[in-house]
Amino acid sequence: MQAITVVGAGVMGRGIALVAARAGYDTRVIEPSTKAAESARAELAKIAARAREKGEPGAEEGEAALGRIRWSNEAKAAAGSDLVIEAVPESIALKAEVYGKLTPHLAPEAVIATNTSALGITELAATSDRPVRFLGMHFFNPVHRMRLIELIRGLETSDETMALAEGISRTMGKETVVVRESPGFVTSRINALIGNEAFTMLESGVASARDIDKALKLGLNHPMGPFEMVDLVGLDTRLSILEYLHRTLGEKYRPSPLLVQYVRAGRLGRKVGRGVYEYAS
Repeated sequence: MQAITVVGAGVMGRGIALVAARAGYDTRVIEPSTKAAESARAELAKIAARAREKGEPGAEEGEAALGRIRWSNEAKAAAGSDLVIEAVPESIALKAEVYGKLTPHLAPEAVIATNTSALGITELAATSDRPVRFLGMHFFNPVHRMRLIELIRGLETSDETMALAEGISRTMGKETVVVRESPGFVTSRINALIGNEAFTMLESGVASARDIDKALKLGLNHPMGPFEMVDLVGLDTRLSILEYLHRTLGEKYRPSPLLVQYVRAGRLGRKVGRGVYEYAS
């Protein structure tokens, strides 16, 4: 049985751990924050309970999968992993720190994947000790429902590394697209433009947030409106992505002043109960 370690138990990390365990992998989660780990475990238990209540196929197996996830706050828990998926916040310095702590515990052939949604894979790989065995695996939220993984090849990523990630993705029940390294890859670039334009329209009074969301869902067949999406992803995360794309790709990605204002006000989305919309606690 292959072993997968997920570093970070935030919204994305906990979802990745769930699909890895459901796919039968020996799954470990490294999360230094006890509070974050407890929140993740509670959320995964809720997902399993909802699946059982709805009678979803494989619900019983899904609950059993939770027992296959081992939790730790130490990097040494990654020992013996075939693949480590890093899912910490979008900071090159923070991610580099994570790779440095993992290195003493990983076998030379182990692969590191980053779940970044925008940062440069080659730049991140250079902060690790294994750029040949390093790639991007961009999952989507909610991980247990979204079918896509973007696989991003860095300058030195080997064919064997890409093949391993492709195989694991398929076993998780996901579809993949292979992307040549570029800021924002495919989805983040397009999503950032749509979301940023939505804030610009809201700021100028073109329509209300609810009507903009409704227009894109009913008129363009989007499953979620741009404001529903940004509240789910996190306004701070979206702002960080836009700032990076603005630096690397130019002026059309300059963040909307209204988005910046919302983040400064602490309106970060569902995770804090208030973003573009208000959420009951």
